[in-house]
Amino acid sequence: QVQLVESGGGLVQAGGSLRLSCTASGIIFSRNTMRWYRQGSGKQRDLVATITDSHDTDYADSVKGRFTISRDNAKNTVYLQMNSLKPEDTGVYYCNALFSAVQRWGQGTLVTVSS
Repeated sequence: QVQLVESGGGLVQAGGSLRLSCTASGIIFSRNTMRWYRQGSGKQRDLVATITDSHDTDYADSVKGRFTISRDNAKNTVYLQMNSLKPEDTGVYYCNALFSAVQRWGQGTLVTVSS
């Protein structure tokens, strides 16, 4: 059974930092591209960051230079380090992986950035 479990969300002031974690089970983690998405209230779910199995990374323009995605294959975990947070970064952050042609999602972790 595929399971993605996020953690690390919370309330932070603008300019602060948070690190999100997502631990996967039921997949061959090291072979999977992993992604972080976020969804603000009343908004669509948008792609924030991607890391491939070869550790290549890509970011949404809105977070470039502030967010860093990384992975630890020994721990089956992907991270999202978020610095210089802005109120517009507020939302539920979801971990994502494509496995057996099905998109897999975690339950999400809420990030709230106060101004």
